[in-house]
Amino acid sequence: MSLVRTPRRMAPEQRRMQLLQAAIELYGTRPYEQVSIDDIAAAADVSRALFYRYFSSPSEIYVAALRFAADGLIARFAAPAEGPLLDQLRSLIGEFIAFAESHAAAFVALLRGGSVVATAETGAVVDDVRRHAVAEILARAGVKEPSPLALLTLNCWTAVVEGTTLTWLQERNLPRQDLENWLVDQLLAMVSATAAYDAGTAKVIGTVARP
Repeated sequence: MSLVRTPRRMAPEQRRMQLLQAAIELYGTRPYEQVSIDDIAAAADVSRALFYRYFSSPSEIYVAALRFAADGLIARFAAPAEGPLLDQLRSLIGEFIAFAESHAAAFVALLRGGSVVATAETGAVVDDVRRHAVAEILARAGVKEPSPLALLTLNCWTAVVEGTTLTWLQERNLPRQDLENWLVDQLLAMVSATAAYDAGTAKVIGTVARP
């Protein structure tokens, strides 16, 4: 049965998006090597020949699907910078988890693409998401030239967020609000630890302290 049902007549870009959405759903539930062109074509309700009008190979649509998922996640980071920094950070985490929850297949496919089936292209897509997340936090904290330790801390924390959210999607053994609060507390704890070794981070820590 097709995963994507749309009218037969559609613009080329719509057809391409149809294929990408079908691919993301499949990559979110199966490893890359277990998803064939025929699987994607069937899920998108198109012919194998039509698939090749838009993508030349399984690897090409795989990278394109990851990029599509990544762009959707990056867009969530652009929420208005309003209120105390701590509230903004909690909002960013909430947006991240909301995307993961609403687009579970895309989120799982994105993380699998950066770890299990890592290539230069897939790794670049996942790294782009991480860079945007770190850059957004630094911008909201007013840090223009972060120290190596500060960058290391934020990169480690983004890895915690990714891994924790992936596990949470699979187990759902914790209320979402508790997960968000825990991740905020993890960031505060990691930044506080870094502040003991890094003067620049120590100057910023007061801006994220709880009121």
